[in-house]
Amino acid sequence: MKAVTYSEFGGAEVLHVVDRPEPHVGPDTVLVKVVAAGLNPVDYKIREGYLEGLLDTTLPAVPGWDVAGVVVKPGLDTPELAAGDEVLAYVRKDTVSDGTLAEYVAVPVRTAAKKPAGLSFEEAAALPLAGLTALQTIRRAGVTEGQTVLVHAAAGGVGSIAVQLAVHAGARVVGTASPRNHDFLRELGAEPVAYGDGLVAAAREVAPDGFDVILDYVGGQAIDTAAELLRPGGTVVSITDARARDELGGHYVWVRPDPEGLAELADLVARGTVRVEVAETFDLDHAADAYRALETGHTRGKIVVRV
Repeated sequence: MKAVTYSEFGGAEVLHVVDRPEPHVGPDTVLVKVVAAGLNPVDYKIREGYLEGLLDTTLPAVPGWDVAGVVVKPGLDTPELAAGDEVLAYVRKDTVSDGTLAEYVAVPVRTAAKKPAGLSFEEAAALPLAGLTALQTIRRAGVTEGQTVLVHAAAGGVGSIAVQLAVHAGARVVGTASPRNHDFLRELGAEPVAYGDGLVAAAREVAPDGFDVILDYVGGQAIDTAAELLRPGGTVVSITDARARDELGGHYVWVRPDPEGLAELADLVARGTVRVEVAETFDLDHAADAYRALETGHTRGKIVVRV
């Protein structure tokens, strides 16, 4: 099969499309023919070696944790899924080795959900990590109706879904983003605020009493200013900075596979309640270019590789 691999840590130039054997199918996994794979910033952080010591990588490695495709071979004990089922999955395994940027991937059933008919493969591939991150941070924060919620990096892959989930929960949502994405945030139901100089004043202008919940998907200034923007008793949740937990009494979240949560998200997208923004689609042979686009840090929504 064709797969994108890297044999050394480094930039996008270390990525190559090669031939590899089809992956082994364990008793609780299914072999999935990949239709599309979603890219995430964690992919290139692993490839550049920044997460060594936190995650084990076996080289040569195939990147990617997000996938949408069709089951072609079930394992010995996978009653949840059968050949021909269309699925999406957040395929995070114990080691980084056989990822989703390939023609086939072995998917543990504990990471997969069936894809609704109303969800395209591209949308499905863009959803798992970003959607589950948004869902799990929203739930960890306890977002409820009537709260005022501040979402940092609100136009990104995770933030844009979190905005919609918070709105769906009945919260008032304020989102930080560059001015070029403010109309996009309004479409999602958020009130936009520019990230950068003057953030505290701008956020206080739209929410003078502060925020019940702050959701941080970018780090840095988001946590630096959190104490000034939280209401007494408020909660901050971060996926980038443990200060949210250690100094502010909030939560640090590392997203986990969750087939039930993924199925819930997929249904929300299929019914039109939540919108998944696919910024751009590349083919497998141009996966390195897809990562270069992602690494600019200016992408609105998700980048998907079509296999």
